Amino acid sequence: MNRVRLADVAARAGVSTATVSHVLRGGGGGTIRVSETTARAVRHAAQELGYVPSAAARGLAAGSSGRVAIMVPYLYNPYFAHMAQTLILALEERGMTTTLRLAHDAEAERDAVLGRTTGDVDGVIVCPHFLSAEMLDGASPARPVVQVGGSPTEGIDCVVMGEQEGMVAAARHLLARGRRRIAYVADPWIRRGRSERFEGYRRGLAEHGLEVDPALVIEGSDWDRRGSGLDAMVGLLRSGAEIDAAICVNDAVAVGALRALSRAGVRVPGDVALTGFDATEEAAFTSPPLTSVDPGVQGMAELGVEMLVARLAGEAGPARRVSAPPQLVIRASTASA
Repeated sequence: MNRVRLADVAARAGVSTATVSHVLRGGGGGTIRVSETTARAVRHAAQELGYVPSAAARGLAAGSSGRVAIMVPYLYNPYFAHMAQTLILALEERGMTTTLRLAHDAEAERDAVLGRTTGDVDGVIVCPHFLSAEMLDGASPARPVVQVGGSPTEGIDCVVMGEQEGMVAAARHLLARGRRRIAYVADPWIRRGRSERFEGYRRGLAEHGLEVDPALVIEGSDWDRRGSGLDAMVGLLRSGAEIDAAICVNDAVAVGALRALSRAGVRVPGDVALTGFDATEEAAFTSPPLTSVDPGVQGMAELGVEMLVARLAGEAGPARRVSAPPQLVIRASTASA
């Protein structure tokens, strides 16, 4: 039998999950105001359905806000928008409210993790773009923090994305389809020496006895905009380099690269096969639909929320790392040559 969720109680009472959470926590803290009639309806619905708060939720400290900050660098990349929404819903299921914040640069991300700009919440889930142990310079977060995605940060609970494994799978797939001149587009992290995705690309080629050709690697300056992929692919085509496939660092870049190939009269997948990463909804609606690595956003979000709730309930111990396995979603953009 499925566990009764906070959303089930909300639906029965005809109110929001935030209202249910507020009432069942005793009505303390926050800015929500609930009438006694609504409160009775919520309690009645919870009793009728047999709703039981999770052990972690029961362990939240008295007087806490029940609110969690979700930090993403921006929302124009479909991956971060999807992850933010998934985290918000997963937290609501556990009776917590959320506040979505944007950390547009390294300083903003560091300040959020250390609590300088997140003093109004009980905990933080950060989907980082810049975060590293060097950035924190030995300082510790003031409240529970869980990192979802990105390179693991020493001292912080982290849900590790299977970036390297996903790119190995993409390279294997293209090589199995007979592609041999496989470009890598467009990863700004290579020069910083911390690109798990590039390492997966390199490993995949090495398994077939191939070395990375520097002429086929486009580093790029920004991996989160479609325009970056378009510019990178235009530059690659103008270089005269011979390619029969391209592994793109994510779907946003792949969509831009696809546009560049189309403008140049290069057939996908007839002349060049193309893959992305993130398995965003947009990738399924391009022409042709894009093969992409699915990092498992739902699983990552659930793991991250469980880790945070456990910390909020008082769980101690060293920082943990867990991972969600990626899957390659094969579509028409990588059909055999």
